[in-house]
Amino acid sequence: MIVNTYTYTTNEINQEQIWKLMSDVNRWKDWDSTLEKSELLGTFETGNFFMIRPTGGPDVKIQLIEVRPNSYFKDFTKFPLAKMVGEHFYEKTSEGLKITITMSMSGPLAFLWNMIVMKNIVSHLAEDVKMQINEAKKIK
Repeated sequence: MIVNTYTYTTNEINQEQIWKLMSDVNRWKDWDSTLEKSELLGTFETGNFFMIRPTGGPDVKIQLIEVRPNSYFKDFTKFPLAKMVGEHFYEKTSEGLKITITMSMSGPLAFLWNMIVMKNIVSHLAEDVKMQINEAKKIK
């Protein structure tokens, strides 16, 4: 299994702001320049799906496998002979809101899908979190 984690703590936003931003999948494409499409299929709840289309890429169907409002969601993407899991934690701490994203890839072709997909996602996590914080600041 290949695992990568990024953590950042901020006092600029709270759990409710980041949750409103992240659970509004249909608007991700409005603030994330790496996406051509983002569509929630149903509601932002455990078991439901969403679709994204990375810029220049194919549509990708992702399942929400666990959702705990305001604090955590876990998503699952299936690839041929591999699976990718993203875990998103939003935790109140004495230092501020701690945002942690852990991406993991497993399966016989994990090494390949890591090079094709996950490595790029992980390389942008710091930028993505800063962009999310800036967008979440606009939410009251």
